[in-house]
Amino acid sequence: MKEILAVVRMNKVSATKKALIEAGAAGFTATKVMGRGKLVEDKSIIAERRKTLLALAQKDDQTTDKMITEFLDGTRLFPRRMFNILAHDEAVPKIVSAIIKANKTEYKVGDGKIFVLPALDAVRVRTRESGDAAI
Repeated sequence: MKEILAVVRMNKVSATKKALIEAGAAGFTATKVMGRGKLVEDKSIIAERRKTLLALAQKDDQTTDKMITEFLDGTRLFPRRMFNILAHDEAVPKIVSAIIKANKTEYKVGDGKIFVLPALDAVRVRTRESGDAAI
């Protein structure tokens, strides 16, 4: 039995829910979280994203510039969604693949992170079933 934690972009929540259901995840919980990932060190990617974001903002003021700079330099935390999924060991690769497929973008940054952890036990409250039977 494993626990899968997936941190994804907010705009990918619906696609992730659909992917989890199609992959046969028995159930999952989604929580709003704030965070940031590893900083991008490639200056060309940062410059390209900065140019794109400034164009999208359609504003040329200090507040917009500050927000974009904080986004790109990693000082700002951003809203994300974290999915918690308990799965049988044999279902993990299919679920992980489904999450990746639903969340991979062409941005080269910020697509999310997946952690697979051992789960020692689970207990279904209603029936008191434990272990794999509780999933």
